Amino acid sequence: MAEKPKPVRPAAVLVHADGLGRCPWPGFDPLYLAYHDEEWGAPEWDDRALFEKLALDGFQAGLSWIAILRKREAFRAAFDGFAPEKIVCWDAAKVEALMGNPGIVRNRAKIEATIALARIALELAERGGLARHLWGFVDGRPIQNARRSMSEIPAESEVSRAIAKDLRARGGNFVGPTIVYAFMQAVGMVNDHLVACHRHAACRALGVSAPQ
Repeated sequence: MAEKPKPVRPAAVLVHADGLGRCPWPGFDPLYLAYHDEEWGAPEWDDRALFEKLALDGFQAGLSWIAILRKREAFRAAFDGFAPEKIVCWDAAKVEALMGNPGIVRNRAKIEATIALARIALELAERGGLARHLWGFVDGRPIQNARRSMSEIPAESEVSRAIAKDLRARGGNFVGPTIVYAFMQAVGMVNDHLVACHRHAACRALGVSAPQ
């Protein structure tokens, strides 16, 4: 039996009922749309928030982001609010408890990778912080792209490869260049909203107020 053709994903901006054009990847899912409109691409300079996002992007590996987004509150509750200073103290019993938690993605390797990432975050805290370190790869300012189609957006970049190499050298896992590029897009290190999306200009404006 011949395989059914995969549905074609839209590559251009979708205009919604409110008249606003949006990147096509959230579709019409209310939770995903809220994430697109309120978070994705907005520059984030808070250490804890960046740690949380990078850890969750690691859990996304092999899954979809919407699957992780639906579990985010459960993750926050189970992962001590993504406080690195608490996560580095986790013992085997805590890991086993997490493996029995149906509200999160139960993957031992990814849980252990989060502990390793917490150690990295604390080490960098002594050198100015996780945000300062990561944003240093883009000179402290978002990279402003002008994508007109999803087909123009790469899976990784030279910068994401450099960050991945750095984090791996520090003992990180689930921080490959593709994961890191998705992270960069989400936290506004790179503005990959399509130019016809109403959030493109908004995120560009937010990038102007980068902390010094």
